[in-house]
Amino acid sequence: MTPDARIEGLLREAAPQAIAALVRRHGSFDACEDAVQEALLAAALQWPAEGVPDEPRAWLITVASRRLADRRRAEEARRRREQAVAAEPASAPGRDDTLTLLLLCCHPALTPPSQIALTLRAVAGLTTAQIARAFLVPEASMAQRISRAKQAIRAAGARFEPPPERERADRMRAVLHVLYLIFNEGHTATSGPDLQRRELTNEAIRLTRGLHALLPTDGEVAGLLALMLLTDARRKSRSRPDGSLVPLAEQDRTRWDAAAIGEGVALVTDVLARAPLGPYQLQAAIAALHGEAKRAEDTDWPQILHLYDLLERLAPGPMVSLNRAVAVGEVHGPQAGLELLDTLEADKRLRRHHRLQAVRAHLLERAGEPLAAQRGYLAAARLTTSLPERRYLEARAARIGSSRSPARRTR
Repeated sequence: MTPDARIEGLLREAAPQAIAALVRRHGSFDACEDAVQEALLAAALQWPAEGVPDEPRAWLITVASRRLADRRRAEEARRRREQAVAAEPASAPGRDDTLTLLLLCCHPALTPPSQIALTLRAVAGLTTAQIARAFLVPEASMAQRISRAKQAIRAAGARFEPPPERERADRMRAVLHVLYLIFNEGHTATSGPDLQRRELTNEAIRLTRGLHALLPTDGEVAGLLALMLLTDARRKSRSRPDGSLVPLAEQDRTRWDAAAIGEGVALVTDVLARAPLGPYQLQAAIAALHGEAKRAEDTDWPQILHLYDLLERLAPGPMVSLNRAVAVGEVHGPQAGLELLDTLEADKRLRRHHRLQAVRAHLLERAGEPLAAQRGYLAAARLTTSLPERRYLEARAARIGSSRSPARRTR
């Protein structure tokens, strides 16, 4: 028998005896079993070099007992630290743990998906399983993403403290962007069978409301909260009982949440009067104009177009340009909107996005080009990964086809 085989045999024989001795003496099977496993690892490393002790079982019990004692001392020290923290005032002047935690979760070392996952886990308190379900990924994959995010923060040397003043503005922008992304994913899910994911919109509003309470003078925080409230106010009217999507112009506005609209309008009215203009405030002002219109035809599209002009100068982006094209089509006619869309075709970020094709189809339908509109709706339906949006786009295409079929039959 080789020395390694002999040692392996001794360890296999002595391990259960050592576990039994420790459990009898200390209780807690889990802790004792872990301690013996650590002793076995130490034996496997030491015995081949230093020789097998005269009493292998006694050696394992002694080493495992020390490991167990070390662990208990560490646990007691941790408990004392927690008790000391618990004894501190819950709201010490100037201390802001929630904001600090949000800033930490949105550390620049993380990608936006990791920032979102870590924010939902650490700040919103959602379980890994809940986050995984919200984003339609396996729980194991989400657990790995969160674990990697924690490792990245540790590797970056981040500490649980407010960032340096020179980084504060950028980090706050990241926090607001993450909350905005969480809300948007809840408002219109990018994939899957459901149009909306209420748990995400709820958490985004709750976190942003809390942030507004912490930073009541921050114009963009107030703007983002107003935007969320005004947008979420339409939630009940956005889908039919079968889950299919209802576009804004066709929604039953009596089902909109008047209280949420009132709060959102008051927030954005106040912040526009006192704070430097920001992108979230402008988006909230646009949402307020939609929310205050009693009927779709009452919408103040010229004012909305003016706000989109400001937004495009302040925070240009493909979705801002796309939404502005819709407003241009409403104010200056569908052909003007289509001409603006032609200039967006070169943007790689939009070229394969279903909304570009959907907006084009809508404007073509309004311009009296049903065949081109039908093709556009079907193209948009092929690009989207949201089942409710796909069904809506296919239904629009089918409606155009059915309205054209009598004319075809009379030829």
